[in-house]
Order: sequence, then C-alpha cells, then structure tokens
Amino acid sequence: MAAYIETLQARLSAPSVKQHLAAIRMLFDWLVVGQQLAVNPAAAVRGPRHSVKKGKTPVLSAEEARLLLDSIDTSTPIGRRDHALISLMVYTFARVGAAIKMRVEDVYIQSRRTWVRLHEKGGKRHEMPCHHNLEASLHAYLEATGLRDQPKAALFPTAPGKSGELTDRPLQQNEVYRMIRRRVLDAGIATAAGCHTFRATGITEYLRNGGKLEVAQQMANHESARTTGLYDRRNDQVNLDEVERIII
Repeated sequence: MAAYIETLQARLSAPSVKQHLAAIRMLFDWLVVGQQLAVNPAAAVRGPRHSVKKGKTPVLSAEEARLLLDSIDTSTPIGRRDHALISLMVYTFARVGAAIKMRVEDVYIQSRRTWVRLHEKGGKRHEMPCHHNLEASLHAYLEATGLRDQPKAALFPTAPGKSGELTDRPLQQNEVYRMIRRRVLDAGIATAAGCHTFRATGITEYLRNGGKLEVAQQMANHESARTTGLYDRRNDQVNLDEVERIII
C-alpha cells in the first residue's frame, strides 16, 4: 500500500493521492466489517502532506455581483429564472446541486417571511430565510412564469433552443455553468466565475460586513468552520491594498 501511494505521487497531485488513499481505506474497512480481512492494510499508510488555507474558487466583488444581477434582462421568463437562481446562490450560499433540486413548494412563507428549503448532499434538508432582494426576485419570477400554481414543478426548469418557453425538466449543473459564463461575459466581467463563485462571494461579503464565522458555517451548512474559512477571501483586498503601496 505504501509503495502504491508513493507511485501515485509521481503522476497525481497531493489532493488526488489523498482522495485515492481515503477511498482505499473505506474499501478495506468494508472488507474488515464483512470479515473478509482481519485488518485494514491501508490504515497505517500516510498520504502526502497537503495544507490549504484559502480556496481556489474565483470570487466576485460586491460591485461585480450587483452589476451581474442588474445586467440580466428580466422581461423574459428565462431572464427571471436566471436572476432568481443567481440571487439564490448569492444570498443563501447554496450549492448549485442543492438549488437545481428545488421544487416550487420549497419556496414558502413562515412567520410572514419567505423561506427556502435546500436539498443538500447526503439527503440533508437545509432551510434559510430569504434576504429581501432574493425574496423580491423569487416572487417576481414565480408570478411572471405562473409556476406559483405548480408546487411540485421544478423551481428552475430548462428552456431549450430559442423558444423562450420553460419546460418541466430541471436544469442540470452543466447547463447552469454555461448560463453563468454567458451572463458574466455579457456583463463585461473578466473574472472566471462558475457555479461555486456565488457561494464564495456571499460568504466573503457576509464576513466583510461584520458577520461571524460560526454563523456563516451554519448558513452554508458546513460540518466544519475550517471549510467555511476556505471561502473567506477578505484578505485578497488587504493584499491588493498593500501591493499598491509599491510606488515606482
């Protein structure tokens, strides 16, 4: 096992090697529980050292995020859908996988406020109150498309071709990515934004405006505050300000 892991390090990155090792450990654990093996031969094997303190996800500034949302033409059902979907990911820190699983009934009223129910990884449900901007976007979208009367329908359906008509099929992650890339380019934003960008953008702006890391962890539905910290890009601006002190 140790020789195999050492061989992997010659052609794979450290995170990939650690992922391989974790998968092998789980396999052998299953064999030990099934009494096919006496011990787990991968248990004592150590993977390569790898420490990450900041994520690689591209982040938009608050001004860029606002510019992107304002650039979307909301006079069409597709524009309303895209505006609502991006707003959802920004204001609730939602993963794209959780957003595209939502149904219309997952937008609901509780205590006179609009809430959303996200279907996260592992079958977990995560409920969040809506920011007033998100609330306005969602209600305008549901009213404009008539989806409010279809509680079991996909909240963010596809619109194939150039018909402009929404279907019954929910968007897939690759379709959301293409939509985001198109919207970002149309807004004149050079940042290579993707689906995860809005989760990182929302967390960064929340913390920049005095939010607490442990609350951000709860809002993002992270198991560890360390994971939430990877999305905190406040230091990027500090570093940029310091670099500009080099006056030549």
